[in-house]
Amino acid sequence: MSSQSQDFRKMFSYLKRALLAFVALVILWAAIGAGNRAYHYWDNQANAGALLVEQDRFGDEAKTIAYLEQGWGNRERLWFYNTSQGSNLLPMSFALNVKHADDQQPFFSPAHILRYRYLPQQVSSSNPYGLPVGMTLDNYKGKPYFGFTCAACHTTQINYRGQGIRIDGGPAMADMENFMLDLGRSLEATLANAELLAEFTSNVLEQGDYDSADAVKHELEIFTQRIGTYNLVNKPRDTGRALTHYGFARLDAFGRIYNRVLEHLITKSQLEPLLKQHLPAADAAELIAAMAPMPELLRNQDRDLLIAQLNKRVSLKARLNLLNDLFNPADAPVSYPFLWDIPHHDYVQWNGIVQNASIGPLGRNAGQVIGVFGTLDFEHNSGINPMALINKQSFSKGHIEFTSSLDIRNLRLVEKQLKSLTSPQWPEQYLGDINREMAAKGRKHFVAYCAACHDDIVRDDPKRRVIAKLSHYDKVGTDNKMAANSVEFSGGSGIIEGRYVDTEVGELYLEPRAPIAGLLSYTTRNVILERDPDKTWVEWLAERAFDFLLTINENEVKPSIKRGDYSPNTTAMPYDSLRAYKARPLNGIWATAPYLHNGSVPTLYDLLLPACDAADFVEDECRPNDFRVGSREFDPQKVGFRSQGYAGFAFDTAIYGNHNSGHEYAAGKTAQPNGKILPALDHTGRMELLEYLKTL
Repeated sequence: MSSQSQDFRKMFSYLKRALLAFVALVILWAAIGAGNRAYHYWDNQANAGALLVEQDRFGDEAKTIAYLEQGWGNRERLWFYNTSQGSNLLPMSFALNVKHADDQQPFFSPAHILRYRYLPQQVSSSNPYGLPVGMTLDNYKGKPYFGFTCAACHTTQINYRGQGIRIDGGPAMADMENFMLDLGRSLEATLANAELLAEFTSNVLEQGDYDSADAVKHELEIFTQRIGTYNLVNKPRDTGRALTHYGFARLDAFGRIYNRVLEHLITKSQLEPLLKQHLPAADAAELIAAMAPMPELLRNQDRDLLIAQLNKRVSLKARLNLLNDLFNPADAPVSYPFLWDIPHHDYVQWNGIVQNASIGPLGRNAGQVIGVFGTLDFEHNSGINPMALINKQSFSKGHIEFTSSLDIRNLRLVEKQLKSLTSPQWPEQYLGDINREMAAKGRKHFVAYCAACHDDIVRDDPKRRVIAKLSHYDKVGTDNKMAANSVEFSGGSGIIEGRYVDTEVGELYLEPRAPIAGLLSYTTRNVILERDPDKTWVEWLAERAFDFLLTINENEVKPSIKRGDYSPNTTAMPYDSLRAYKARPLNGIWATAPYLHNGSVPTLYDLLLPACDAADFVEDECRPNDFRVGSREFDPQKVGFRSQGYAGFAFDTAIYGNHNSGHEYAAGKTAQPNGKILPALDHTGRMELLEYLKTL
């Protein structure tokens, strides 16, 4: 046999082995995928576990619950509702046993859950404690915690004539502000009452997470203090104006995320002069002495100790003055954004603050978990960490370990899950038929008044792309508080002082006081790159590389410039483009009341009316200046929720942050992007446009 023939045989043998290896890898990959799907979507409880509760504070009624076709079945819903992302609000045994301060019933009883307008659920295999939609079990460093998922803020329900309709990805009706305040009150009441504390301690010990009553009490004191401080930091500030409370269906999520980031960047050097400025000399000296043995970057246990001493020594007024210097007011509540089409957006959030390309979705979701009580265990380390180079940290100054409880794997899987979510279509079987003749006329109004900013996309096209169209808030005329805060807020850079963060116009040096948007960007980038403390280095590297590669490979959104009429970023103003609000396609808009970014307009019909001063107000010819929020009872004529006649949250549009002005295109008051103001639609025209919007 010739050497050429032998070489050919060898080559054929190698190719055959390579082909077999490739086939084996494909089979293994398919098996892993099937196994993952079976693992993630094993719970298929009927009706996705929805629990009907008769007692309702606003008289709403839902005798049955239905779901609409949005690309998900019960398995996908339950996975989305119950999959942890690393949120640790309370030890799980505390959450299960704390009693509400008002009536001594379990805080998480269905009646209380409805009180805050979260959605009650039955016990199921993926929800063994029967927690509400979007509240779940997380395990961090071997301990079980209660926390939130995306679904708590991005799942809604509408009721009509006894029929409840759950909307996946819809804006929640939740009142998180009062949920947190009442949870804090309930923990304080438990500590203050010996009988309650004894019962609570006994029940917690039965669950086996603690080995002594003293350990339970110590941990209860810590979490009571943390939640109390959280509520104090984010309390609306008295600036001489009316306070901006959130009420139902709104949250200043970014304001609260900003403050959690600032809390975990604080250093001794940053804190000492503020203590001297705001506290009596003797108290400041005592606290500075207590900080002496602590590291420069204050850890969670260090802050716990200092806050405990502050609470004992210092007046509330002095503490508030100190906190006001450290944190920004979380006083720009906005409606919870709806999630369908989110993976297809180029920029997300109301003012387009987050670019959605590359690993952007991981950073966006990481910021969300930081805001809803992900544990942040940041520490300064003088040793060598190869990740420090990737994180743009310096070996010479040591590095920060941005350790956290965030579950990056699940954050990636959540984003993947959202790709299959589509907008809900108007359910004629429940809400009545659409008048197609009126809708056809309404489409002409849509083209004239709306289409310049709101693209008309195919709701279930897997290749759909949502290009944000931004309008400067002075041009669109809506309340500017949220967008202005994102640009104007700054904070102490603390432990990351002297680092650099990427912006669209170059790298920004983080001075002692830096733009909050830059501090958030730097922190989230480092958090998603940091090692998971619950995994070995080998496990973490393999898993993180896999997740990053898949995120980049699966993300079809590419880096792009923003579109619209806004102020561009410059080297002098690197975040100026955030002074804008984003228009997005209106598919499913019928299910997202109340309207405008701050929820200041109760129905779609009202949105087509002008905003009027009290002196010029005419019923049904002007947007309501005050209305009620909290009812889930739907109004299919005006397309929104019931807004009068019950004791819901009183929404006052005269308060800064609540203004209902702007976006008055159909009312003949706001200019189109081309500068032209169109004549106001009459009642017939408004109803025709409304009928068309139902079809989207």
